[in-house]
Amino acid sequence: MKEYTGIFPAMQVPFKEDFSVDDIELNRFSNWLADHEGVNGLVTNGHTGEIFALTPKERAEVTAKAVKAVNNKVPVFSGIACEGDKEAIEHAQMIRDTGAKGLLVMPPHHWLRFGMTHSDVIHYFSQIGKYSGLDLIVHIYPAWTKATYSSELLADLSDLEWVKSLKIGTREMSKYDRDLKAIKDRNNDVSILTCHDEYLLTSMVQGVDGALVGFASFIPDLITGLYKAVQDGDLKLAQSIQRKINPLKEVVYASGEPSGDAHSRMKAAMVHAGRFKSDIVRPPTQKPKGIVLERIKKAVDEANLDKIKSAA
Repeated sequence: MKEYTGIFPAMQVPFKEDFSVDDIELNRFSNWLADHEGVNGLVTNGHTGEIFALTPKERAEVTAKAVKAVNNKVPVFSGIACEGDKEAIEHAQMIRDTGAKGLLVMPPHHWLRFGMTHSDVIHYFSQIGKYSGLDLIVHIYPAWTKATYSSELLADLSDLEWVKSLKIGTREMSKYDRDLKAIKDRNNDVSILTCHDEYLLTSMVQGVDGALVGFASFIPDLITGLYKAVQDGDLKLAQSIQRKINPLKEVVYASGEPSGDAHSRMKAAMVHAGRFKSDIVRPPTQKPKGIVLERIKKAVDEANLDKIKSAA
């Protein structure tokens, strides 16, 4: 049976003015997300969680704090982004010791530059799974990168005993269709999660099992509602929810794919919406300002989002 279905927010990480992690806000934010019906897990140290700005020790600490905060209400996963077996195993074991349920495994950065072989990928995931014992979610990069995985490779990855889910960010819809079919034909017990933040409804109606997206850390209520409408076959409701999401999507993603700037824009939107305490990002990423910030505030105001009580 598929173990991981529904919505999995890739969490933002709150910083204080000195760029240290705000533990109180992280605790509050983790629980707020976990308390949404339809949110079935949390993910720390994704790109939205600014994995690129945290040290390995900090990544483990953030994960440990999230695990403690939700106290088994939902499983917690952590992203890892490493360059080889040894580093990945060390990072995976650090995350295992936090009490996390599993790992979101990103491809090594050097694959983006030089590519990789089919056997390289199978070996890498097998080593991480073997030496950590954790459940693995495969992070699939866009089709235009050298680190994307072929449909055949995705099918083979789905056969690995540690792989429980695949987070598909193909961003090329004909390949997306082929990828979904290849995985389902091979192993229908692994879950398939879209990570297409910028076109959620389009990717959800293809028959996936949920979404693992950073956008769900901002608007979990809308995204869980959207997925439920899709599951219920209520296209008109799904379309109306997507229309409410669209203006927020435009100011966060600026008609493009997720980026470091998009993550800072999302933080600004979350703060203006009263859903997050701090819009601080670690350099070199910068806060939005000027006309960009004004557009964010306008979109949030017009969205009429429910405000929540953030940490004092």
